[in-house]
Formats: sequence, structure tokens, C-alpha cells
Amino acid sequence: MARCRSHEIASEEPDRKDMSSRRSSLLLPLAASLLTMAASAAEQAAKPTDPQIAHIVYTANLLDIEAAKQALQKSKNDGVRTFAQQMVGDHTTVNNQALALVKKLNVKPEDNPTSQSLKKEADATRNKLASLNGAAFDKAYIDNEVAYHKTVNNALSDTLIPSAQNAELKALLQSGLALFQAHQKHAEQLASQLQSASASQ
Repeated sequence: MARCRSHEIASEEPDRKDMSSRRSSLLLPLAASLLTMAASAAEQAAKPTDPQIAHIVYTANLLDIEAAKQALQKSKNDGVRTFAQQMVGDHTTVNNQALALVKKLNVKPEDNPTSQSLKKEADATRNKLASLNGAAFDKAYIDNEVAYHKTVNNALSDTLIPSAQNAELKALLQSGLALFQAHQKHAEQLASQLQSASASQ
């Protein structure tokens, strides 16, 4: 029995380390995971409606804009600042397009638990990032951007785009996905550069 239990505990260690790693990367990845889980749950019960999808996407964009603005206030790294400026510009453009579309369609974005969870977790993340400075902030911000874009992109491709009923909304989501996939690659490259710089010190 003791050996069996020891084996079970050992087998659980990777899961515990994985959970610890997720927590240590702050809460934006968790927020992004909530997007996927909530969207998946919504799909199982009843697919998210177009007004709900519009609100989720607008919220996800807005939260990344706010994260980027914090990076511009705190970071002195040229690569991080360039990336953050791009996030502000690109996500603002997508949200402006989304607002113009819902106005044209006379659709009011509908608040929902997914959007609320995203905002709650992002607020907590900004508070934690506020306590970091220099290279520690840069790494935490970019690591979160990688995870955030990866999970949001999965949610877009797997749930939100397939669930969208309006053709123009679907097209906007598809163009947004292509842009956000480019963001993810940029963030991954920057994360690798920061890691290399840290290792060489």
C-alpha cells in the first residue's frame, strides 16, 4: 500500500508542477483559459450568440490593450515597447471595426460570464505585474502575451468563429484570428530573445 501510494504521489508531481508553473506566469493565461472553458461550456449547452461573441472579442481586445499600456509605462526594453505599441494599435483597430459592425447590424454586445471572468482575472494580473520591474516585468508580460494569444486564438478557431451566425461577424473574427496568430509568433520570438539575453548575463 505504501509503495502504491508513493507511486501515485510521484505520478501526480508533474501535474502539480504544471499548475504551479501556470500560477507563476500570473493570471492572464488563466484568464485566457477561462475564455476557452466558458466558450466550450457554452457550446455544449447552447452555442454563444453573436451578441455574446461580440462582447467576448471586444473584451479580450480591450484587456490586451490595457496590458500593453501598462508595459509602455513600465518597460524600458525597446523590443517589448515596440511589441506593446503594436498591441495597442492592432487591437484598437479590431475593436473599432467590431463596434462599427455591431452598429451597422444594430446589435448590442451582450455581457456574459466569460467576459466578466476575463476582466476579473486581468485586473488581478495588472496588480501583480505592477509589482515587477525591469527584466522581471518584461519576461512576465511577454510570457503572458504568448499564452494569452495562444489560448484566445484557439477559442476563436474552435468555438467563436464556428458559432458566429452573421457572415460579416464571422469574416471579422477570421481576419482578427490571422492578425492575432501573427501577434503570437511575434511574442514567441520576443520571449526567446529575452530568454537568451537573460542566459548570457
